Amino acid sequence: MIYIGCHLSVADGYAAMGQTMRDMGGNTFAWFTRNPRGGKSKDVPPDDIAALLRLAKEAGFGPLVAHGSYTMNLCSQNPDTRKNGFEMLTGDLARMALLPGQLYNFHPGAHTGQGADAGIAQIADALRAALPAAGETYVLLETMAGKGSEVGGSFEELKAVIDRFEPDEKLGVCLDTCHVWDAGYDIVNDLDGVLTRFDQIIGLGRLKAVHFNDSKNGRGSHKDRHEKLGLGQIGKDALRRVARHPALQGLPFILETPNDDAGYRREIEEVKSWFD
Repeated sequence: MIYIGCHLSVADGYAAMGQTMRDMGGNTFAWFTRNPRGGKSKDVPPDDIAALLRLAKEAGFGPLVAHGSYTMNLCSQNPDTRKNGFEMLTGDLARMALLPGQLYNFHPGAHTGQGADAGIAQIADALRAALPAAGETYVLLETMAGKGSEVGGSFEELKAVIDRFEPDEKLGVCLDTCHVWDAGYDIVNDLDGVLTRFDQIIGLGRLKAVHFNDSKNGRGSHKDRHEKLGLGQIGKDALRRVARHPALQGLPFILETPNDDAGYRREIEEVKSWFD
């Protein structure tokens, strides 16, 4: 059994997303808290949230994974960009209080020339100020491909952020299979070794979700180009091993492959078949 789903549009509301995912055969899903390229977030009617939570419980859904805007950058050289990112973060976390116990994932940011150490410090400072608003929401830093000046292209950089917080802080990691592959981690030939390294550096107890994607590019390319399952450089056999790995059971797996709804239905059914 696996918790598997994909990104859905929030345009028709939260309960509608839950029903759509149940119709698609999935049992978790992700959504953007606001336009992925920025902009304001819409108000959330409490009755809509309540309807989603009832549906999720009835259908046996796993944790749900909200995603912060791609434009949210907590470590830009530009102070206005950092301020805007912090406002996005705190606003999103306040809204997540309506969904207690769910997950909020975001890209750590790009240091834009300051250097990784400065970027890590700024990300940690923003999180320290924002986490009190998170309540029961677990906030996840996403593993990145290491493109440009991205922070999070190595487990060590994510650890450097997390180490600035107490062990009981609700701060974790979302592992993106495309990103870690593009960053240079060999999940095809040495998945056990990669997960052991993650455990030694960050701790598997901090790993709370998986973005489940193939990659258009080779290992270490630092490109961040997602591909449909089995059609990229990671391949179906390796991705099956990821989904079935004992250390990852019980986590929500979110597809971010370049698909339409029909394609996501096929991938959800295929991934589920690996557990028959």
